Amino acid sequence: MTGDLALVADIGGTNARFALCDPAAVVPGLVEPMALRNAEFASLQHATEHYLAAVGVRPRRAAMALACPVDGDEMRLTNRAWSFSRHELRDSLGLEELRLLNDFGAIARAVPVLAADERVVLHGQSHELSRGPVSVIGPGTGFGVALLVGSADGGWQVVETEGGHVGFAPLGDEERLLAARITARHGRASWERLLSGSGLSVIDAVLRGDEDGGLRDPAAIVAAALDGHDVVSRRALARFCAILGSVAGDIALAHGARSVVIAGGMVPRFLPFLRSSAFRERFLDKGRFAAWLEPVSIQVVVHPNPGLLGAAVALGPGPCPGSAR
Repeated sequence: MTGDLALVADIGGTNARFALCDPAAVVPGLVEPMALRNAEFASLQHATEHYLAAVGVRPRRAAMALACPVDGDEMRLTNRAWSFSRHELRDSLGLEELRLLNDFGAIARAVPVLAADERVVLHGQSHELSRGPVSVIGPGTGFGVALLVGSADGGWQVVETEGGHVGFAPLGDEERLLAARITARHGRASWERLLSGSGLSVIDAVLRGDEDGGLRDPAAIVAAALDGHDVVSRRALARFCAILGSVAGDIALAHGARSVVIAGGMVPRFLPFLRSSAFRERFLDKGRFAAWLEPVSIQVVVHPNPGLLGAAVALGPGPCPGSAR
């Protein structure tokens, strides 16, 4: 396969996702998408070379979304022991151009070009995202936060953040216990320590009183909760949803958001459970500012690869949101 196709990648703590795209398309499509398990590769370079060999392409341009800050030349993933030099990776892959983006910065770039059926309205009246600010958040291997400002008519700009590492403010005895256990282990309790796959496993272990017995797989906890027969799994997932509601409301207040968009690999798996949970109650539980949050639209991204789409948007000629800090 030849031509002017470019490489896009979304590199998280667990999976490395790759695809090809046509940068000349206004709304880029993704070709030959592939997900690789990070644990099977020694480095990002090895994973990328494996993908390129599989699809038989040597692109000249690439954009990669990374689950870490992207300042400077040296990169180190937050939740994976991979590090690399920006210019050395570019040269080793034979690229003329390599753009690096924060992973949730990439997802924020994708939000304005998502089709209506690629977002589910959790609360609010409309799929339309005509004006910002839009808070883009989500749990996966970590917890991502980005801000989309501007408008569809005037253009969008992305503010990349490391907001997932803000300190956790517990409500009630159960959450205070969770915060104490995480602080004892890690020195502090942040949103990401709870609102992530490993965070759900910790919540489950604490509620079971079985922290020394090893953490259960978060996908198994979700499956057991949805099956309905495992009471503690349901309690753990319900607590996760409640905390997500509190955090989403805090972020909306901090950003002055008109809309909150939830992405990441976890939430689409249990949307009906989230809708019936205490998420909405906790989102609005902000005292005097509950009424201010009432009209904020809350939507969930169900596009299978928004990080790849956002990386493709960053390469293309269309209305590409820029970055700011």
